[in-house]
Amino acid sequence: MDFQQQLEDDGFAEKLVFSDEATFHVCGKVNRHNVRIWGTENPHAAMEHVRDSPKVNVFCVISSCKVYRPFFFAESTVSGINYLDMLQLWLMPQLHEDSEDLIFQHDGALPHFHFDVRAHLIANLPGRWIGHTSQSDSPLLPWPPRSPDLTPCDFFLWGYIKDRVHIHPMPRDLPQLRQRIVEAVAAINRQMLQHVWQELGYRIDICCVTKGGHIEHL
Repeated sequence: MDFQQQLEDDGFAEKLVFSDEATFHVCGKVNRHNVRIWGTENPHAAMEHVRDSPKVNVFCVISSCKVYRPFFFAESTVSGINYLDMLQLWLMPQLHEDSEDLIFQHDGALPHFHFDVRAHLIANLPGRWIGHTSQSDSPLLPWPPRSPDLTPCDFFLWGYIKDRVHIHPMPRDLPQLRQRIVEAVAAINRQMLQHVWQELGYRIDICCVTKGGHIEHL
């Protein structure tokens, strides 16, 4: 409800910058963090995966007017330390170059909750970030846990990229996988993002109407 109230202010939605990570495998497996699948019955479904398939951890940032070129972590696991390095050296300089009046969002993944990460956001974006917090933090809004249905990265971006990356013939190796991801991100235009931002407002409204109920069927 707090987020919905903020969206009613002119210009608030245009300041929002959403971010997320995903793991892409050469074999086609995609791991999106915090994804939950809800159903009325156990489907007893089985899926086959290639073991030890080469993978890459991708970080993407999306606003109402652009998607930033994806960042590929060199490490096999995203930690608070390399996440902070990425924020300081790669993301924040780009964001501040585009606008000094922005609101940065990330979810409650453990690397995002690292003490040094939160201290960096408090110092560099005071009152202008959204995320998982402790009582001593000062975000604009806390981000609710396990809410992939509310962030454009999950309800739009990763699905769009996956549909354009994992097509036959499948990527041969990691360099080709990275190149396909870069090309898929570059294909997203401003008109598409405007539709995504309209969908965001709609989803927030529905979430309030359902009093926080699941809206994965949308």
